[in-house]
Order: sequence, then C-alpha cells, then structure tokens
Amino acid sequence: MVDFFTIMFLRMSFYRFFVFTALLFGGSFAFGQYQISGYITDEQGRPLPGANISVLGTSKGAVADTAGFYAFKELQEGGFTLQVSFIGFETLQKQVMLNTRHSQITANFELPFQSIAIADLLITATRAGGTTPMTYANIGKDELQRGDVGQDLPYLLQWTPSVVVTSDAGTGVGYTGLRIRGSDATRINVTVNGVPLNDAESQSVYWVNLPDFAGSTQDVQIQRGAGTSTNGAGAFGASINLSTAALREKPYASIQTSAGSFNTFKRNMQLGSGLLNKHWAFDARLSRITSDGFIDRAAASLNSYFLSGLYIGSKSSLRLNVFSGHEVTYQAWYGVPANFVDDPALRTYNPAGTEKPGDPYDNEVDNYRQTHYQLLYNTEWSPQWSANLTLHYTKGAGYYEQYKAGEYLADYGISPLVIGNSQVEFTDLIRRRWLDNHFYGAIYALRYFSHNQRLELMLGGGLNQYQGHHFGEVIWARFAAESELGQRYYDNDALKQDWNVFFKTNYLLARGLHAYFDLQYRRVGYHFLGINAQGQQVDQTARLPFFNPKIGLMHQWGIGQEAYGSFSVAQREPNRNDYTENTLTSRPRPERLYNTEVGYKRQWTAATLGLNVFHMYYRDQLAINGQLNDVGEYRRVNIEKSYRLGLEMVGGLQISPRWQANANASLSRNKIAAFTEYVDVYDADGNWSAQQAVERRGVDLAFSPAITAAFETRFQWLKTAEHQSDIALLGKYVGRQYLDSSGEASTALKPYGYLDLRLQHKWQRSRGGEFGFTFMAQNLLNHQYESNGWIYRYISADENYVDKGLYPQAGINFWVGFTVSWQ
Repeated sequence: MVDFFTIMFLRMSFYRFFVFTALLFGGSFAFGQYQISGYITDEQGRPLPGANISVLGTSKGAVADTAGFYAFKELQEGGFTLQVSFIGFETLQKQVMLNTRHSQITANFELPFQSIAIADLLITATRAGGTTPMTYANIGKDELQRGDVGQDLPYLLQWTPSVVVTSDAGTGVGYTGLRIRGSDATRINVTVNGVPLNDAESQSVYWVNLPDFAGSTQDVQIQRGAGTSTNGAGAFGASINLSTAALREKPYASIQTSAGSFNTFKRNMQLGSGLLNKHWAFDARLSRITSDGFIDRAAASLNSYFLSGLYIGSKSSLRLNVFSGHEVTYQAWYGVPANFVDDPALRTYNPAGTEKPGDPYDNEVDNYRQTHYQLLYNTEWSPQWSANLTLHYTKGAGYYEQYKAGEYLADYGISPLVIGNSQVEFTDLIRRRWLDNHFYGAIYALRYFSHNQRLELMLGGGLNQYQGHHFGEVIWARFAAESELGQRYYDNDALKQDWNVFFKTNYLLARGLHAYFDLQYRRVGYHFLGINAQGQQVDQTARLPFFNPKIGLMHQWGIGQEAYGSFSVAQREPNRNDYTENTLTSRPRPERLYNTEVGYKRQWTAATLGLNVFHMYYRDQLAINGQLNDVGEYRRVNIEKSYRLGLEMVGGLQISPRWQANANASLSRNKIAAFTEYVDVYDADGNWSAQQAVERRGVDLAFSPAITAAFETRFQWLKTAEHQSDIALLGKYVGRQYLDSSGEASTALKPYGYLDLRLQHKWQRSRGGEFGFTFMAQNLLNHQYESNGWIYRYISADENYVDKGLYPQAGINFWVGFTVSWQ
C-alpha cells in the first residue's frame, strides 16, 4: 500500500498522471436498459434551460437543454429521488421507481417562482449560476457535514481543486489557512451572506475567529480566479462565498460530540423552531472545541455561537443573524527550525515563550473575540423584480501576549530605572499588542428577470467602513516603576472606507448560448498613521479607484454538455504594512490581474468530466524581495510581470449504485519574469554591513505547487430504510513549493501526500430522530511532511547561510464523532 501511494503521488510524472486521469475519467459504465427523462419548465410551461437535476445519493447529474429536456439513461432497477434546482425558483424533489413494468419513466417538473423571502438575493448577486462562464465549485451542507468532526473550515474544503491547507498546530484546529492556485488568504475574497469577512487592513481571513462555523453553513461556493464581482477586497486567486441562510420548515434539534488525538474535543448543540405560524423561524447553535495540538503547547480553546431569527411576509422577509467566536490559542506561528523536523523528539518543538528563563512562558497566547451582526431584508415586487438590502456590523477585540527578554526600556516609553549608582536600560517584560476594530456598512442588490427567462440583470454594491485601533501596553517588567506599567507604548488608529457598485447581465443570445457581462467600480480611501521621509509618524491618506470589467460566453448543447470562456480584470490595494512601514517614495503600487478561463464540462449517465484552462497574468504583483526601504524596514515590492498558467481536471464515476469515485488534479506553471532580490550581508563579527543584489529570471512564484491532486472513493455497504453505512478513502498530493521566489532547492518544501479513511453510519429512527457515528483516520500512512514555512537567507564572512522555519503536520491521528438529532 505504501509503495502504491508513493508511486502514484510522491513520484508522479506527467505521463503517469495523464494515464491515471484517463483510466479514472475515460468512460462510463452501462448499468441496464432503464431510463428517466422529462422536461423542466416554470408554472407557465416555459422551459428552464440550465436547470440542474440530480439523483440524490449518487453522483448522477444533468443540466436541462434549451428546450428544458433532460435524460438519465442506462440506469439500474430500483427507487430514485430526483431533485431539480434553478436560480430564482423553488427546489423540487420527486421519487420514481424503475422496474420491469416501468423501465422508461417520464418525470416532468414545473418549478414555482421562488419568493426572495426564502432565497436570499444577496447571495445570488455574488455567486456564479448555471450559465455563468466562470470556474467554480459548489459544496452543499451534506458534503460539509460528512467530514466535520471539529477542524476549521479550510480542512473541509481541502478536497476541492487547486486547494492547499496548512495548520500552525498541525491538526487543523486553531490557526489554519488555505491557498487556492497558490494565492494566499490575502488574495482570496471571502464573504458570509455577501458580507466581507476579510480583515479590511491586512486583507487576510482568520478562520480561528469563527470556530465550528461549518455547523451553521448551508453551502459554500468557491470561484477560482477573479470570479464574479463581489463585495470587499479584490479576488486575486479565488472567492469563497458562504451562505448561512436556510429555512427548515420543521422543528429540529441535534447534539454532536467528537473526540480526537491530542486531546481534541468538540461539543455542538443546534436547535430550530421550524416555520411558526407560516411567518416566523428561529435557529441557534452553541459550540466549544478544545485541543492540545500536535506542536508543543499549541493548545486552543475555541467557543462560538450562532443565532438567527427570520420573519417571512407575503412578498418580503427579514432575517437577523448574530454569530460570534472567541479563541484563546497558544502561539505556534513561528514554525519549527528546519534542522529539528527530522528528529522525532524535536519535531514538535515550539519556540514561542522560550525567551523566558527556565520553563516557557505559559500565557504566550492569542486572545481574540469577534462578533457579527447581519440584518438581511429581501423584497419581491413581481416575479421579474426583486431587491435586497443588508446592514452589517462586526466588532472585534483582542490581543496577543509575549514574554520578551532584554528589551530596551526607551522603546516602550519607560524611563531607565536607577538602582543605587547603576542605571538599568534593558529589562525582561511582558507585552500585549491590541486590536480593537469596528467594521460596518450596507450592501444592496436589485435584480430583474425577464418573462421569457432570456435576460437577467443585476445591480449591486456596498458601502463599508472599517475603524482599526492598534495599541500596545506593557503589563509586567522586571525593572520598571509600577506606575509606568500599563501605559501604551504605541497607539495607531486607522480608518478605511470601501464602496463599490457593479452591474451584471446574463442574456440568452441564441439556443444554448449565453452572454455574460459584469462591470464593477470600486473606490478605497485609507487614513492611517504613516512614516514620512524624516522617519516621523504623521497622518496620511491614500485614495485608490479601481475599474474591474468581466465578460464571457457559455454554450450548452445536447444533454449535459457545456463550454465557457471568460476574461476578467481584478485589482487590489496593498495591505496595512505596505502603507504604515513605507514612506511615499517606497510605497508599492496596487496589483492588477488579467484572468482568462476556458472550460468544458460533460455529464453522462454515470460519469462527469470537467476541464478548465486558466491564465492569470499579473502586473505589479506584490512580493517580498528582501530589500530594506528608506526607513530600514523589509518591504514588499511590485514585480512587473508574473503569471499562472494551468489545467484543472475534475471528474467522477458512478461505478455501481453503491460505489462512486471522484478526483481532481491541477497542473500549472507559476512564474516570475524577472526581479531583483536582496540578501543581507554580515561581517565576520556578525554585524550587518550591506545588501547584495541578485538578479532572478523565470523563477517560480512562492507557495505555488506545479501539481496538486485529490481523490475520494466511497462505497455504501449498507442501505436500508433505517440504516446507511459507507466507507470512504480520500487522498491528497501537493507538489514542490518554494518558500520564496529565488527558485533555489534549499528554499523548497518537499512534495507530500496523505491518505484519510472515513467510516460513517446513520440510523434513522421511526419517530424522525437520527443517530450518526463517524470514525476518521487521518494521514493513514503516517507520512512526515511540512505544509508551510518561512526562510531567511544571508551572507556571513563570504559564506551563504539559510535559516528556515517549517510547520510539521501530525502523523496518523484519529477522530470519533457521535450525532443525535430529532426532527
């Protein structure tokens, strides 16, 4: 087993990869002579081309053609549940039975127009639909829950194309992150019900602030590339759109608990009222997750809640969401020295807190609470016209605490301490660096849908404001007067305003041919405390306008075939540090992306295949080159030209009614045309003396593997009216990643792969309750690998040196989960 995995994943060549893909995706299976077909229309009998129809419990799916026709051929005998969905219409299900007497069944669907009171328009406004020529993947609630035993949301998305995940603690609990097509969290736009989640200043997303959020997530859409126009920071690698809005018409309650390696525990309770008096609905969730972590002292204590109330009128709805997360996480963000990771005794070493003499400081933690308030109003004037308005407010406050040894008192505004005839200027101390922020605004969308379903128009946008209060304080010092403790040694406020407006249209030009047009204008104003040419802190302002057009075509023909192409422009501003740590002369320019996507999808009765070619051409992409700016800080610089060119493949096979397989793979080139790198030079005494310039050409972009691949094969070995059991084997491969843009082998993470095993059983009780059991073995082959890292290269006494920190991930580890639910 180990040899097979190593050959297929760790030493995969392009030739082996294409052979593997061809075998997996290359055909469909004949299951019999039974078939289901029919037409999908609205209540007036007008066809709904592009409507999605699927056979629940299988990978079978189809898309209605221009006449609204669909067909499933070569099916086996038995009962099936068909589900049909189309944007703007209610989702319907229908049960059918195939047997020798009824081998060919006609199942027509008439979809009622869906009131915006239930289907939130704002989510539709920022998402891609069935005829949008963008590259995207939808992950439903069932798929999210299948692997949800307590890890952060990135780990539930890791099996989707071009995604790479990492965890500071090595377990997927605590500080976690993901990259898509090599783009990090600062370049991935994330929204919750259309409201931006990215921090306005750093532009990053901290999933640890919303622990167990998957428990309140209805579905997720990942758009790879620039994607459609959305709210918040520009998408330079992908967009992740989370939806929590879902109406469950019947009352429900559930209790979930799970336990895993490294003393990991999750407790989760959910309940809902169902629809009361045809107008009201309430939902709630309460969660707690704790873990010691794989890395030493990388403990996490995570608490969260979610509350939602919904009122539905005849033509409108009003929903209030309040959700919050509080995390206390021992810092593990420094990584492990590279020369430690091959030693089992040192592989989990954590340098955090070790500046304290003796035992490491026990409260070197990150402590942060973030609470979100969302008020979503939807109204429907007619089947053609509808609108949405969302008001939102996010309050965040917290700090990270550090024990620092030998600090200069003057840096903290503390006068030197006089003891006898001696003056003490350096001391050990404990400091807290605070962030107290407010983010609020309004988001809107107006939609028109023509009578004949040929034209859809959307006008949307938002106005948001962020207030960030950054300050630091010393809470203890070995040598300092007590009266001087608690004073703020820095205090830096920032104000950022972000407004945008976008107009989208999707028009049926001819039979099966859809045209997409998307224009966005975004303007950012940023007010902050920066540095002038004399090194003094002064108030500064930056104003940045962006115009981001997107166009594309989608062609659907036959049954289950479509092709698309699109071209998009995306722009984004530099982050907080690029402004506050640079003067006007060294401040970088905004980044710009030109994104081309061309794709093809095909669905058979028992197989699916998707191919996508992408080209992401960057102008002025920001990267660290080691250069010091005019105030002595390391800076990010604009790289004139860089690109990502790749092929993404997605496919699935329904091998039998109970056995299915899915896989995806990405091949890419991620290159910088040319740039100048700067390396620090130290003299023989260890004193910094200069920087040496190194010219680089045609090197790889950092953290951008040329190959990623994932697969899942799932077998349902028990299926009755009361019991369902399945077993799944999942695998992931990530190719070589460079930690910087030097292209040198010493700066690279080794390729790695891992296998996970998942066993699940559900017992449906006669009175409507359900009991669920999940067992997971992760990293089944106990591979030792590192998923992230940092590097510092320098020259000393004419010798080249490399300091490197890596983030080891846990070896084989286990999870067990239990769920009891009632409805």
